[in-house]
Amino acid sequence: MAERVKELDLRGLKCPLPVLRTRKALARLNSGASLVVSATDPLSRIDIPHLIHETGDVLEQSRMDGEVFIFHILRR
Repeated sequence: MAERVKELDLRGLKCPLPVLRTRKALARLNSGASLVVSATDPLSRIDIPHLIHETGDVLEQSRMDGEVFIFHILRR
């Protein structure tokens, strides 16, 4: 079974929109699917990992690419 990956571009959005849209996107994913989130809001660095902890999903990777925070999330 091929892994499904969805990308969510949240660059330019300010808190609380990045975390709210990430939550909504995760709710639409099936278990085993991946979500890659790109955000520029500095609070995303804190808010998105906190959301992942709350939802029980897996933050596989988080990194910065210039001014962009990139999160790789696995839906449980």
